[in-house]
Amino acid sequence: MKELLTRKECTAMRGIAILAIMLHNYTHWLKGIVRENEYTWQYEKWDQLWQVVQHPDELLPMHLLSFFGHYGVPVFLFLSGYGLVKKYEQGDLPEVGIWRFIRYSYLKLFRIFIVGFVAFILLDAITPNMHRYLWTEVVAMLGMFANFFENPSKVVWPGPYWYFSITLQMYILYRLVFYRWRHWGVVAICIVVFGAWQVCVENDMVALERLRYNFVGGMLPFGIGLLQARYEQGVAKDWKVPTGKHQLFIWLLSLLVAVAGIFYASTDFVCWLFVPALIIWGTIALVKLTPQKLSPYIVWLGGISAAIFVVHPIVRKVFVRPYYQQDQYAGLLLYVVATVFLSWLFMKLIHKIPSPKL
Repeated sequence: MKELLTRKECTAMRGIAILAIMLHNYTHWLKGIVRENEYTWQYEKWDQLWQVVQHPDELLPMHLLSFFGHYGVPVFLFLSGYGLVKKYEQGDLPEVGIWRFIRYSYLKLFRIFIVGFVAFILLDAITPNMHRYLWTEVVAMLGMFANFFENPSKVVWPGPYWYFSITLQMYILYRLVFYRWRHWGVVAICIVVFGAWQVCVENDMVALERLRYNFVGGMLPFGIGLLQARYEQGVAKDWKVPTGKHQLFIWLLSLLVAVAGIFYASTDFVCWLFVPALIIWGTIALVKLTPQKLSPYIVWLGGISAAIFVVHPIVRKVFVRPYYQQDQYAGLLLYVVATVFLSWLFMKLIHKIPSPKL
């Protein structure tokens, strides 16, 4: 085994991650559902989840999706770092200039972003509670730097689109730093420094939120992706890879340990900062354990994950209000069906837009 993940398994990871994000971004708006610790950490939120786990009811799956579903984002950041190394360091591409790289990365993201953003603002304008943008916020959204604004959660709308900005930031950071200096220590230092920076502002929720909206908060999963891609072949040479039932047992054990670790680490602020690493390992294990009959469907979802990402906020606005506190599972099911179908259509539209040239 020269690589931990095949291209198909990477796509399956995207499928699992986008499903988690899509379900999270719907369920955490519903009445009576436990909210997540994503940009800031509050013990009260964890305590609420633990109470419903100890005394489960029919809404337990929604509580879990609401609380943990946002961790699909670190999986995408991991895959971004992993893919950049495979493409620009281990592929056949010649060295790409900085501005050319940034232009290409921006246009690649903008090609997906603009389709969903235009559709959302049109729907938003003819439905209740329209979001009123300032002109500076519109420019920041189109330029993918809205995350840098004060109170970014109030600037980035629809909320999930904050991901475009942090992804562009990670691409730029890669080209300026990690592409030039490829020693593992550079990545490790950034992970430690950015992690310590977040620890230093633990009690300042405004500052912590701004850090986690931007490259500081995304460094851990992105850095793991870089290191994984660079060193997995060397590790494979030094380790005897088990096969058959032994391999199945190891991945099952890995999944169980990851799940237990995620729950435990969520109880403490410092440990919570490292939950994305456990999420990534658990997702890899889940992909390795996915039955062959189910795998094609997960891979298909991964193939349209970009469209799902920009479509689901549009569909959410339609269904979340009428099903806010009654028939919540019916609303969730309708939301999923509509999102998947529209995403399939939107993916065809996105493919009609010319791809940027590197």
